[in-house]
Amino acid sequence: MKPPVCCICDKRLDYLGEGGLIYFKKRPSDKKWDKRMEEKGMVGHPPYAEWFCGDHYKKASELKDLSIDKAMKLLET
Repeated sequence: MKPPVCCICDKRLDYLGEGGLIYFKKRPSDKKWDKRMEEKGMVGHPPYAEWFCGDHYKKASELKDLSIDKAMKLLET
């Protein structure tokens, strides 16, 4: 897993409650990634999940029904 650092502003999340991990809607490539990881018995940070600080978490959470690439375009504007 990636360390808890906001993917928007690079702020480190040192305490619970100051942000969190958002899982976005899976793209076909994300489903393939999940399948490969399961077949090989591996774990890792999924390509459809990102960390957000308290300043960005609420907006990111509102976009979790979008794929990560679409959500990130909206968040970075």
